[in-house]
Amino acid sequence: MKKNESLQKQERPSQLPLYGFVIAISFLFIIVLAGLGSRWEWWGFRTGFSILEYGAYGGLGAALVSLIGLAMNSKHFHRQLFFMGISGLLLGLLTVGVPWSWWKFAKGVPPIHDITTDTRNPPVFESILPLRGDASNPVAYGGPEIAKLQKSAYPDIVPAILLVSKEEAFQRALVLAQAMGWKIVDADLNRGRIEATDTTFWFGFKDDIVIRISPHEEGTLVNLRSVSRVGRSDVGTNAMRIRKFLNQL
Repeated sequence: MKKNESLQKQERPSQLPLYGFVIAISFLFIIVLAGLGSRWEWWGFRTGFSILEYGAYGGLGAALVSLIGLAMNSKHFHRQLFFMGISGLLLGLLTVGVPWSWWKFAKGVPPIHDITTDTRNPPVFESILPLRGDASNPVAYGGPEIAKLQKSAYPDIVPAILLVSKEEAFQRALVLAQAMGWKIVDADLNRGRIEATDTTFWFGFKDDIVIRISPHEEGTLVNLRSVSRVGRSDVGTNAMRIRKFLNQL
């Protein structure tokens, strides 16, 4: 009798896949909340980054627990625990992979947060200045050093020449800025200036944009500048924003 009870205990599947799945779900939620909490101003973005880091470690732990659980149950297949183990493994790797890919990408771009199509005479901010509040990053351009870093990393960020009138170019730029979800702060056709703010989805970082539209011998010249309010590095966000805008324009 005791021998049969012992065999039943040995054949009982391990519950580690279930634990791994629950841990993976929990830390995936933490990863998502790390950015949204910053966006909703529950905590600062630096705290959000710390939560993101701990969440990644938790996701790695969940993946390991799930993998061990799958290995322990390899001799006696249990469908529900098997799928939980696979799900926990994949979700755990996803929880690690998102911040890891972000950090890896951040190391491959220069630690700058001010990108412009005209590094010699960058467009300046005016109307948006009162809205920047206690932004830690200045609006004054960083000069030749920043320009050199930008040109090395983003050589394709250059002014756009449109074979249309200044008025048409202005309307195209304004409509496109609105379509991209930017909050328009000022739009002055006579001066050929548009100022706007864009907010990133996850962490809710606010970046300020100025568009300068001026006559050119071939039509109209369009220059942009996008600056992050906080953070030494923008992880390539401003360059991607300008590139997307010019490609669609």
